[in-house]
Amino acid sequence: MTRDQILALARQKAGEIVPDLDLSHLDTSKSLKDYGASSLDLVEITSALMRELRVKVPRAELNTVSNIDGLVDLLDRIANGPRTT
Repeated sequence: MTRDQILALARQKAGEIVPDLDLSHLDTSKSLKDYGASSLDLVEITSALMRELRVKVPRAELNTVSNIDGLVDLLDRIANGPRTT
């Protein structure tokens, strides 16, 4: 799954889990807490993405994530390995 596909999935899950989240105005560089998401919402989104991608993310690494972009980057790196340029 590409990073763009992971991002689309993250947006979908956020829309399903966070009440009243307007995906058309979602800035993935901002924290979901800025959009009214609770800590439980964030855990549910992360868990749903890990299940969908069939990956496990160490809790210490999850603690460094502050927004959707960071979560997508982390999941992409774990699911697809580091990029070589």
